[in-house]
Amino acid sequence: MFNRKVTYSSKPNHAARAAHARGEREFSKYDTTLIRPQRAKKPLYIGIAVAVVAILLVIFGLVNCMGSCDKNPNMAPDGQEVRIEIPEGSTTPAIASILYDAGIIENQKAFSDEVSRRGAASSLKSGIYVFVGGEPLNEVVDHLIAGPGQSENTFVIPEGYTLERTAQAVAAAYAGTITEEQFLAAAHDASRFQDRFSFVKDAYDNSLEGFLFPKTYEIVLGYSADDVIAQMLTQYEQEVRSLNYSYPHEQGLSDYQTLILASIIEREAASDNKVLVASVFYNRLDIDMALQSDATTAYAIGGDPTPDDLKKEGPFNTYLNKGLPPGPICSPGIASLEAACNPENTEYYYFYFKDNGQGGLDYYFSQTYEEHQAAIAG
Repeated sequence: MFNRKVTYSSKPNHAARAAHARGEREFSKYDTTLIRPQRAKKPLYIGIAVAVVAILLVIFGLVNCMGSCDKNPNMAPDGQEVRIEIPEGSTTPAIASILYDAGIIENQKAFSDEVSRRGAASSLKSGIYVFVGGEPLNEVVDHLIAGPGQSENTFVIPEGYTLERTAQAVAAAYAGTITEEQFLAAAHDASRFQDRFSFVKDAYDNSLEGFLFPKTYEIVLGYSADDVIAQMLTQYEQEVRSLNYSYPHEQGLSDYQTLILASIIEREAASDNKVLVASVFYNRLDIDMALQSDATTAYAIGGDPTPDDLKKEGPFNTYLNKGLPPGPICSPGIASLEAACNPENTEYYYFYFKDNGQGGLDYYFSQTYEEHQAAIAG
């Protein structure tokens, strides 16, 4: 449906391939007949030709290297704390430069690509941070989304985390007293929490996917996996009390189906257009049109879907199956839940987004397929 030019992968490599292709195209235009020995030509011409070839090779090397050769030679040692300040109003490239100079990230373009992939450019917060050398790129971005000043006795679950990533964050925060395996075992047994939290009774596949609310949580000494999950379910219960489910109920959606839709919005929308993306999905549901969300298939296969993946049967394939998938694909934040409850009133049935080259995404919304294709071509 959306023909994206960005991926759900945390290891994008399209830019390097594209740069390499551009270099090859430029080099292929050079007329090498100028360097062939000619009886009637003076040696001067040969010298000029050789010089031109050398220049072209340098240009080719620079183009081919662009975006992939800026490996940081001054990375902070693993485990070393680094204190930095992100000024108010900093752009993604500016933040990338600060992190690079401080030895926190290895590659500025990789950082910008990760921010762009997650549509997080407008969510990065200014302030004073303490990073740790060797911190994975995705966690650096998580830290910037969560904001500075987090206590050592807290941990952050960012918006859009799946059960697996939440389990990793919890295991890291509790330093071995709770393992990923313990947390996942509890999170895949929703029925054990049903007596206290009745809203999980309809959970698909007995999984708590979607319910573990993204927030900053206190690390409590002696907590078990069940205790941490209860902590997150309590937060979810408190957050959704403020929501007005009238609109989704009028459209025939239950509270759980609204959560499912919100999770798709979380993965498909940027921070400033969630209500528009929500409107597209509601409009499609209204006319029994497939949602055609790549994000749902990406969730099912655990990576970027190929065209062949989108043709494979499966409960989370929203190209082949109309309506919502059977369960959430991540834990949505309150803004995505609000968008699912109160979408914009539009006649859009399509949207398309692409990297704007500044660490963000540009979105294009269309009413007709023809307009959609023109937006893609444009």
